[in-house]
Amino acid sequence: MNGETPPMQNILKAARPVSFFLTAIIIVTAFFSQYVSAAMIGTEVVTRLDRTRGEEARRYVYSVLVREDVRAVLIKHGLDPDEARARVDSLTDSEVIRLADKIDQLPAGGDALGVILGVALIVFLVLLITDIMGYTDIFPFVKKAHR
Repeated sequence: MNGETPPMQNILKAARPVSFFLTAIIIVTAFFSQYVSAAMIGTEVVTRLDRTRGEEARRYVYSVLVREDVRAVLIKHGLDPDEARARVDSLTDSEVIRLADKIDQLPAGGDALGVILGVALIVFLVLLITDIMGYTDIFPFVKKAHR
């Protein structure tokens, strides 16, 4: 050899600082990470949790049913509020939980008419602007510039 270091020696020299850096990263990560322990839980614990969640959902649905605006809508649709409460009583816990989740996701007042009118107004304005700019020819009442 004529004084040159073999290629493998160069790779080892370059890898040494990188390996120290990676070792430090692994040690710091292991030091600050949290350990998780998993264990089996009994059926009675799961049943108790489901029952508790079902009771909370049932109380929530009852609280919605006693509101005056909800009672008025029920009566308007021909349903007695006491009958609605009896129907809630007959639901299983999972059904009551799904019902409570649906109630939470419903919009607070209003109906789809406002949304439809809003979308129609936006579409009309976009078409009107494109007609004024000369990109479309939809509305006969828009005066077009002659080209």
